Amino acid sequence: MTLASSGQAAIIRTERGLTIAGKRITLYDVMDYVTAKYPPKLIADILSLTEEQMNAALSYIQANRAEVEAEYQTVLQEAEESRQYWEERNRERFAQIAQLPPPPGREAAWEKLQTQKAKLKAKLDSQV
Repeated sequence: MTLASSGQAAIIRTERGLTIAGKRITLYDVMDYVTAKYPPKLIADILSLTEEQMNAALSYIQANRAEVEAEYQTVLQEAEESRQYWEERNRERFAQIAQLPPPPGREAAWEKLQTQKAKLKAKLDSQV
């Protein structure tokens, strides 16, 4: 693991994976931004990391690129599988919700919303 200047491990392995010590932020969170080509200073600001924590994360990623990249791909695959599972599981419920009548007293607003949806759909269909 990468050591901080205090001699403590800056990157530790937890049940969530490779994590920045003292934070709930994983290296996979950092990798999301690194992959999107965000500058390190912005990544540190977004994730509320100190300069030392950010440098430790980037150093660990660089020194162990193959390992971190393999784990990152696994995390991305698991996230996609989870998203697909929940999307499929909720598809029927979303269809039921879409068929619900308007809330009492909101019929006019509901009708206006449905009209706007139809216009948007027609516009999108004409662009294809």
